[in-house]
Amino acid sequence: MVRRFVRFLLCLVGVFLIGGAVFYFITTPNPLPESHWTNLGEPDLKNGEMVFWTGGCVSCHAAPGSEGDAKLTLSGGLALKSPFGTFHVPNISPDEKAGIGTWTLAQFGNAMKRGVAPNGEHLYPSFPYNSYARISDKDVNDLFGYLKTLPKSSNIAPPHELPFPYNIRLALGGWKLLYFNDEQRVALPGNADDKVKRGQYLVEGAGHCGECHTPRDRLGGFEADQWLAGAPNPEGQGRIPNITPGSKTVGSWSQEDIANYLETGFTPDFDSAGGSMADVQRNLAHLPKPELEAIAAYLKAVPNR
Repeated sequence: MVRRFVRFLLCLVGVFLIGGAVFYFITTPNPLPESHWTNLGEPDLKNGEMVFWTGGCVSCHAAPGSEGDAKLTLSGGLALKSPFGTFHVPNISPDEKAGIGTWTLAQFGNAMKRGVAPNGEHLYPSFPYNSYARISDKDVNDLFGYLKTLPKSSNIAPPHELPFPYNIRLALGGWKLLYFNDEQRVALPGNADDKVKRGQYLVEGAGHCGECHTPRDRLGGFEADQWLAGAPNPEGQGRIPNITPGSKTVGSWSQEDIANYLETGFTPDFDSAGGSMADVQRNLAHLPKPELEAIAAYLKAVPNR
């Protein structure tokens, strides 16, 4: 009888140990090591600025209502409403107390590409690291260098307003296990030209177009087989359009039409970009025309949806 009881206790302890190991594996953040971010050299600030506009940093991180050069003060404060609660966008100016002025490149890079904060916590994917994971280390270094040149702000955004269980950050480890990766979203044919490949890099990475244009499941992960097929507006009003070649609107546009739209904001039928896309377009208009043409080439190459 005693032996059976001892065996039962040992089995129970084993179950707890295995369960604890699995829990640790699933929930623990997985940043890249410090050594990964060494030897990248001096940042190319001009390229960093282009990554900045591709990523549309001002759309979320500038103070709500700011205009002109004031948009370059990335003080945060924007409230992003979602089905999971309200996320308050943080200050990412070079301010040492309120912003990211004391961050190292490794800390910044791990936030961008692994969704890990400097204190080791998981970041919520309202910050689109699930797309930014595809940005090259060089571009991350260049972007970080450029951000350091921008004005400081002492504004401190309020904490996120998330109900249980979404306020438990450890649960994000499970979310990452299900959805987070740095693989290409679309398998391009082997004969895809360099322009299409460049467009893929811009759209799937820094441009993070899929974050709004791809539908999500109940846990907030992409429906991978519906890449860029359109989705409900994450803030609750209207719908984000399908931008694949199968779209009833954008699908009929030529590559030149798409590139011109991104440059000027005007559609082929002389309508103009509206809603949140107006901000996206104004950001992308800073890019050289070949970059916009690359985006257009990729959008014409993705599968019909």
